[in-house]
Amino acid sequence: MPSIQTNGLTKRFGNDVVAVDDLDLTIEAGEIFGFLGPNGAGKSTTINMLLDFIRPTAGSARVLGMDAQTEAATIRERIGVLPEGYAFDDYLTGREYVEWAIETKAADDDPDEILETVGIREDADRTAASYSTGMQQRLAFGMALIDDPDLLVLDEPSAGLDPNGIQRMRSIIRDRADDGTTVFFSSHLLSEVEAVCDRVGVMSEGELVAMDTISDLREKAGGRASIELECAVAPAAEGVEAIDGVAEVVVEETTLTAYCTDPAAKADVVRCVDERADVVDIFVDETSLEDLFNQYTGGGRDGMADGEVDGRSQEVSV
Repeated sequence: MPSIQTNGLTKRFGNDVVAVDDLDLTIEAGEIFGFLGPNGAGKSTTINMLLDFIRPTAGSARVLGMDAQTEAATIRERIGVLPEGYAFDDYLTGREYVEWAIETKAADDDPDEILETVGIREDADRTAASYSTGMQQRLAFGMALIDDPDLLVLDEPSAGLDPNGIQRMRSIIRDRADDGTTVFFSSHLLSEVEAVCDRVGVMSEGELVAMDTISDLREKAGGRASIELECAVAPAAEGVEAIDGVAEVVVEETTLTAYCTDPAAKADVVRCVDERADVVDIFVDETSLEDLFNQYTGGGRDGMADGEVDGRSQEVSV
């Protein structure tokens, strides 16, 4: 049974604005699914419909096999949610917030274990309002983990976290998914999505324009991986050009670069060249997720055309 399934899910605001248009989306149990798209693409509206914060104009959504509108209360007992920009502004301590969340869910979690998991146990008795942005994000994430939810819905989960915090969150997400929890999250950090997601969905102007593994999206978008081999002597292009999945071969002095439409061809390239020229170093470059994002969304609101992405940044606004 899918953890999330939508059929023709549509949301209009007034007569002119179609925020989500005929969305068909299936996310399987135990999957880590990344949800991408530029500002105004419909991601937040989709999440809000899944959580029954707003009602769809047409279509349906099921979460954990239940109707997202008529069974919302039961669904909320089995999910953990980390909303974007969650902040703590009263006088409760971090531990008191966790204890409150445990009591609200009638769960039996150990507050100290939750705080340790997200890396803020040493600061548990400070008021949460005094926490840094990253510590507040850790606390909110910890509260989402309470009662071992079947589904985690995370909106920009790494916001405010330092690299160590991001790595800890990635590890927790992977561990929970390995135990059967489904993770659905939106993020503007493309490197984060690439690091943890089984599949991604890309929204543009309210429509789902792509959904697949990142490697398959590269292939469908015509992205080419390149492999550069530094050799002990000048290599020859002969033989490499004949390998299935190799589109182009360039040789400059002792360096051979092969451009591959099939990622599996890279291993064949290395074997072929090494038999004749002793490969001493290897460099691999994939089509970046940023390039793919811009191909599928037409550059989003910034309207970046093909060839304008220079690969200097791994972040986009979503």
